[in-house]
Amino acid sequence: MSEFISNPEEVKEFLPKYRFFYLALFITFVTFVSRLWYLQVLEGSTLRSFSEKNRIKQNKVNAPRGLVFDRNGKILVENQQGYDAILSPQYIQKLDEVAAVVAPILGMEPDKLVQKVLKSKKQNGPFAPVVVKDNLSREEVFRLKRIRLETQGLEIKESVVRFYPLRNNSSQLFGYVGEISKKQIPNYNKKFLDLGLTFEQGDIVGQNGLEENLEADLRGESGIEFLQVDAFGREARTQTPNIYGEKIKDQESVPGRNVILTLDRDIQDVAYKVFSEQQRTGGVVAMKSTGEIIAWVSTPAFDPNDFSHGITPQLWGTLINDPDKPLRNKVIQDHYSPGSTFKAFMAMAAIQEKTITDTTVVNCPGTIMFGKRPYHDHYKPGFGNITIYDAVERSSNVFFYKLGIQLGIDKMYNYISLLGLGQPTGIELKRETSGTMPSAEWKKKNIGEEWQPGENLSTAIGQGFVQVTPLQMAVAYNAIGTEGQVVKPFIIKKIVDTDGKVIQENFPKVVRDLSQVQPNGIRIDNKTFKIVKEALRRVIQGDRGTARALRVPGIEIAGKTGTTQVMAFAANDIYTKCENRPRHQRHHGWFVGFAPADKPEIVVAALAEHSCHGASGAGPVVKEIFKTYFEKYHPEMLAEGLKNAKIKAAAVKPDQPIEGE
Repeated sequence: MSEFISNPEEVKEFLPKYRFFYLALFITFVTFVSRLWYLQVLEGSTLRSFSEKNRIKQNKVNAPRGLVFDRNGKILVENQQGYDAILSPQYIQKLDEVAAVVAPILGMEPDKLVQKVLKSKKQNGPFAPVVVKDNLSREEVFRLKRIRLETQGLEIKESVVRFYPLRNNSSQLFGYVGEISKKQIPNYNKKFLDLGLTFEQGDIVGQNGLEENLEADLRGESGIEFLQVDAFGREARTQTPNIYGEKIKDQESVPGRNVILTLDRDIQDVAYKVFSEQQRTGGVVAMKSTGEIIAWVSTPAFDPNDFSHGITPQLWGTLINDPDKPLRNKVIQDHYSPGSTFKAFMAMAAIQEKTITDTTVVNCPGTIMFGKRPYHDHYKPGFGNITIYDAVERSSNVFFYKLGIQLGIDKMYNYISLLGLGQPTGIELKRETSGTMPSAEWKKKNIGEEWQPGENLSTAIGQGFVQVTPLQMAVAYNAIGTEGQVVKPFIIKKIVDTDGKVIQENFPKVVRDLSQVQPNGIRIDNKTFKIVKEALRRVIQGDRGTARALRVPGIEIAGKTGTTQVMAFAANDIYTKCENRPRHQRHHGWFVGFAPADKPEIVVAALAEHSCHGASGAGPVVKEIFKTYFEKYHPEMLAEGLKNAKIKAAAVKPDQPIEGE
């Protein structure tokens, strides 16, 4: 043993090194004790709070969107209670096993459910809950509740589902809602920054129509719900959760603001019903003379409830591939040649320009030559010597060809553009197209060619480059009916909060008064308007009017039929019966009119695609809208008209054949 004992000198040599070792041990001990004291004493309350929070789950409670009413308080868009099946990936250890249990209850394939969760986990992270199915049936809710406690990460959450009781009726106007996309989140947060609104994954937002335009008003303020959960994220059946002895209070959500529209549901329902029964595609809009929209139909349509419940890829594919474009709002997004409805504007321009008077007689054969090209009337024999009243009533093309030659494109443009053609109306909806009211300058700028004299003739009958929307036509005809008042159409009457306080209210607005001198120096006399109104009145009330089948006893309607060629035909095929052609070659049918003829309260514009004729294609829906409006607001006029019709029935001569459209 003695051989291992160092001599005293060697021990003294190592003593300083032992001191460093002991010092290191002491410092380590002090560090641990200090850290323990810091965690237990100084940060004890905070860390305990964090620990408590691990068993508290915070859920966002989406606010119910505001309701939408018509002008008389009838519901147009509302909410319904629903239930969602939710999986939280962070609490699921064996996703395949969970999917095997949950998927059959939801009518899903387990593999597809797994893919949906994994896709969300990849895109949104492991802590984002995944709605695997919304709008659950009662049976699904009952069966899921039975397995909830044994299934990791499964929740059944109450939700608010947007509901559209009118379904396909006016779906493009109301739009639809859906979950905000990852791409939309930064755009929406930037757009609504000034309003203090924030958007995050899982939010339901308006994706089209009024739902999109009124997002800031309809969305409301989300609340917060606190739940006590176990280690697997399952809700514990306890009293109100608390953190470190303090009860946590849920934050109630605040419903969105309610919107009152100018629509009249009774008239809206009639318009959609008639147009649908006739299996028409196109657009219909009814407007009061003040600019208030009371009916709005675009067909074919879709059921926005399909989007509320989560649209399937198959249905989405069907909608976007439909050649009749059900997702487009044909009242403002699709533009068409106005056809013979344009003749009222030509009459206004020619009379005011003194190119003709109301007594000027013009010879109108079945065909005229301009240059080397023949221009045909729709009525092959022609109309002979007629005035402007006859030309509008019977819809003579040749009469207006001659006016087009005399006026020229720039005079046509100077007058007719004042009515709002070729310009957005300013309605409170996105994606409104402007259409086109051409001029020589417009053609040079947009096509790079000079205006050709022959193009005056096609423009004069509403063909060629002229492109309009049904809403523009309603505004323009209303300006004629009101003798110069070009109004801004609007559909939102009021926005009110949950207490009924008016936040915003819209009132009629006159954009231009054409009885006053305009910036381009043009002013239109009341006499001019009265001549055009009388001509339009004869289209329905006259003995040879092209729309006399649309008469409503007791109401004098003024308006114009029109057909729009969708393609050019050879000279020997012009008079082939439209109905005998394939659908895609058939003319579009227009009718635009207002009533009462002398002092209008309502104007209606209807475009029926591929219906061949205005009177039979678009006319019936316009007639029913007028009839419904006056039955509701002026029943005495209809009663008096029916009484007079019975008295005069025996004396009425048989109608002459209709040569027109």
